[in-house]
Amino acid sequence: MIVWRDRWRRLARRPVAGAAAIILAATILLPLLRWGIVDARWRGDAAGCRAPDVGACWAFIGHKLPFILFGLYPPSERWRPAMATCVLMILLAISASPRRWQRWLLVVWIAGLGLVLLLLRGGFVLPRVATQDWGGLPVTVLLTLVGLAIGFPLGIALALGRRSRNVVTRIVAASIVEGVRGVPLIAVLYFAVLVVPLALRRGLTPDKLLLAQLAVAVFASAYLAEATRAGLQLVPRGRLDAALALGLSWWQSMRLVVLPEALRIVVPSYISIAVGFFQDTSLIVVIGLFDLLNTARLAAQDPDWLGFYTEAYVFVGLLYFVGSALISRYGLWLEQQLARGRAQA
Repeated sequence: MIVWRDRWRRLARRPVAGAAAIILAATILLPLLRWGIVDARWRGDAAGCRAPDVGACWAFIGHKLPFILFGLYPPSERWRPAMATCVLMILLAISASPRRWQRWLLVVWIAGLGLVLLLLRGGFVLPRVATQDWGGLPVTVLLTLVGLAIGFPLGIALALGRRSRNVVTRIVAASIVEGVRGVPLIAVLYFAVLVVPLALRRGLTPDKLLLAQLAVAVFASAYLAEATRAGLQLVPRGRLDAALALGLSWWQSMRLVVLPEALRIVVPSYISIAVGFFQDTSLIVVIGLFDLLNTARLAAQDPDWLGFYTEAYVFVGLLYFVGSALISRYGLWLEQQLARGRAQA
């Protein structure tokens, strides 16, 4: 509230700019509010939404919400992807605080991801569901979290490789990073799904979602590597020299002294990369998989509700906006926590 009050005070000091801002806001917001709230249809069927003078058809979202969130997953089993998504959210909540970044957290993540895969894929008493039928929110969250979780240590390894004194290691790491960053994510997905199976022995057909997950992880590792390398370059050389003078090995110096400071520096870059990959998961549609955005598009192609694409995209856009905003706010909070911990140390 204080921030908005200060902004209004600044506008009041500049009446021309303030009037222009108010006119622009009224021109955009009033029709949007009329379409989205005043004239909107909240209940009913498609015929009622197609009546004259009806704005947004949010009844379509209410009718198609399970499909938008969970895609082609069997309707009688949709409690499983809902529970799997809750497990992923709990894992995120547990991992949020830097105080919990200990070895036991890795065990919790392995157990949690195993439970997620069991719920989604099935087994034991649960009916099996092919990954081709997975879709919606669980796929979006799973690709983002696992891709970044695998890509983070790979990115650190590539960043250290690019700074290695060994020429071969430096060339290999640079080739991987620049080769992956030089092509779009769609090309990496195509390569993973179409080219990688050709290199395997005949009869071995890897799961398409697994290949997409690995492609996202490799693509993320290249961008995380560049962010990490930038952080390493900003750490003064004296930090490493002092650690070596105290008797620490090169690896101990990097792990205990240099890397922690470098990672603190590039937290904003990591957050930007996370937001980007959270949104870029929609590209998996090119290999026949459906995330949150594409299940919403499919929902609008239902013959009974054909044509309500605007409502579908607005609803999913709000979900993406909320998710991206939460990631950004977490990044700001994490910067404050790391800075506070450094000051106390």
